[in-house]
Amino acid sequence: MTRINVGVVGCGNISGIYFKNLRRFPFLHVAACADLDVGRARAKAAEHGIAKAGSTDELLGDAGIDVVVNLTIPKAHASVAMAAVKAGKSVYNEKPLTITRIEGKKLLDLAKKKKVRVGCAPDTFLGGGLQTCRKLMNDGAIGRPVAATAFMTCHGHESWHPDPEFYYKVGGGPMFDMGPYYLTALVSLLGPARRVTGATRISFKERLITSEPKKGTRIKVDVPTHVVGVIDFACGAIATIVTSFDIWAANLPRIEIYGSEGSLSVPDPNGFGGPVKLRKPGDQDWQEIPLTHGYEENSRGLGVADLALGWKNKRPHRASGELAFHVLDIMHAIHDASNTGRHIKLTSTCRQPEPLKARLPFGQVE
Repeated sequence: MTRINVGVVGCGNISGIYFKNLRRFPFLHVAACADLDVGRARAKAAEHGIAKAGSTDELLGDAGIDVVVNLTIPKAHASVAMAAVKAGKSVYNEKPLTITRIEGKKLLDLAKKKKVRVGCAPDTFLGGGLQTCRKLMNDGAIGRPVAATAFMTCHGHESWHPDPEFYYKVGGGPMFDMGPYYLTALVSLLGPARRVTGATRISFKERLITSEPKKGTRIKVDVPTHVVGVIDFACGAIATIVTSFDIWAANLPRIEIYGSEGSLSVPDPNGFGGPVKLRKPGDQDWQEIPLTHGYEENSRGLGVADLALGWKNKRPHRASGELAFHVLDIMHAIHDASNTGRHIKLTSTCRQPEPLKARLPFGQVE
């Protein structure tokens, strides 16, 4: 098979796992990387054996690049992705797809016109943990889904992150930072949503950075830091989601799905593995279920591989732009609902991603 050439834009901290994993798919070739700091791109190229390193414009102008992996900061996702699509290349964004719905819609419309693919993180729902949950639900282990809960609680990132300001600016906050993991997991298990409502607040108007190198700097908080949503899914299930940067400690599950014939404990959607636990009527405790699918380790880049092979083989890819836009729409709608005091009927929808086959070894998608 002729290998598909990939170019990576953005050589920050998250790029390392992408460079490591993408090379493990035999049908992919990381041909180039780029960064605003060209020196950093060259350093990553040397570290990972990549032939070309330079500016974003140089990478996008390279006719040999088929797929662009966009690992820039959230506010640059739209502009870099649009430039890639205009250059006739498929693109896979880190989450979120874009900051605004308008940007996301323009990106998907242009990609359709140019006949290229758009994909987006997270691809953690393709990991062994969530794919095992998907199989259990497809096999009827909990019956008809009735409800779900999802919780992401912490006290923000200013105590450990070297540059945490963007978490408290437009495009940040707990819902836009971590919500994509939880909402993508829920949509992958339950299908698309139809309406939402929500409540939000800013609990602390200012944050003090205690991590280096910006220790002592104060951050003005511009976005809600405690966000609660209620989501009605098209399948009939109702989910509650809480994302917060305002909670010091909590004893809460990550995600649970409640069905007519049992309950399912879903693993952390920020990872790829388990544990997966099931409890049926009459059980005295939760039973841990062995994982049925591969990709239990940190497999970031799996969504890129699935996009590339889907493009090559003319089939839908799973971590799609359509899915990411629906998640973006849900996140905005929860904030809109809080601001307006009403339910928001969603205008977007998406195809529920197809499950992966069981026990695929790393490097295989089909």
